[in-house]
Amino acid sequence: MRIGYTLMTEQAGPNDLVRFAAGAERAGFDFEVMSDHYSPWLDEQGHAPYAWAVLGAVSQVTERAELMTYVTCPTMRYHPAVVAQKAATVQALSGGRFTLGLGAGENLNEHVIGRGWPPANVRHEMLAEAVDIIGSLFGGGYVDYEGKHFRVDSAKLWDLPEKRTPIGVAVSGSQSVRRFAPVADVMIAVEPKVELSQEWDATKLGGAPSRKVGQLPVSWGTDRDAAVKRAHEQFRWFAGGWKVNAELPGPAGFAGATQFVREDDVAGSIPCGPDVEPIAEAVQEFEKAGFTDVALVQIGGDQQDGFLDFAEKELLPALRG
Repeated sequence: MRIGYTLMTEQAGPNDLVRFAAGAERAGFDFEVMSDHYSPWLDEQGHAPYAWAVLGAVSQVTERAELMTYVTCPTMRYHPAVVAQKAATVQALSGGRFTLGLGAGENLNEHVIGRGWPPANVRHEMLAEAVDIIGSLFGGGYVDYEGKHFRVDSAKLWDLPEKRTPIGVAVSGSQSVRRFAPVADVMIAVEPKVELSQEWDATKLGGAPSRKVGQLPVSWGTDRDAAVKRAHEQFRWFAGGWKVNAELPGPAGFAGATQFVREDDVAGSIPCGPDVEPIAEAVQEFEKAGFTDVALVQIGGDQQDGFLDFAEKELLPALRG
């Protein structure tokens, strides 16, 4: 498997994220993914810089590691034609190392434009139209489009990169797999479900296996109790699952919804502490489920330097062994 590093915009500012990106490449991570948020999940995380500006800077301080959004919602805060322009620019700046990861979004980030939050089936309709528009623009030439949710009037990307930007789409179940596997290059999911991988490959045109990227939160630290406390403080929202997490409108909502989540609950689902083995076991669950890549999330914006040192010296050699 390829092991990646998550540049989590919810827990670090822009300058630190750029520094972490360079450090992750030096440590030996294969790829780096970046969240694209307008708000953190919880107040304790405390950050939310503009991901695309940070990605531009990251493209200039890295040389080898592939880059990816994990994920961008191309339907409300951003019009899909603008997302296509941003992605093509980052692909050109990075020398062909970028993958555009897309998803149906969360109320947490998209409500800020004041249009309300559509139901899940409408969000998937919007995402499908957005993927169609972005793919057409990546093909070059002028694009006109009139759909149920979006219009495009004579748009063209004037700076297309030499290598076409791959598109990944986040899926969580059979409905989203059937809709997006035929039109996307990469599957994105946060749960190691073998049925997602199998149906994705079976549904893709030609039926060939393709890249599948998962994500795994960890709370590394030499003091396990402190690592568990940090994971509970900053990542207890993760316990809600994506059907819940997509609907809540702000950090206060996530704080209220997770007020009864215990430290033991978090420690039972997130590897915490100084040891390699719990992380390796969790990574293996993704491997068994057919994933080709896993991006690790080290919880705590002030814990990245120590984690990167641990990853370089212990974790990555162990995972690759």
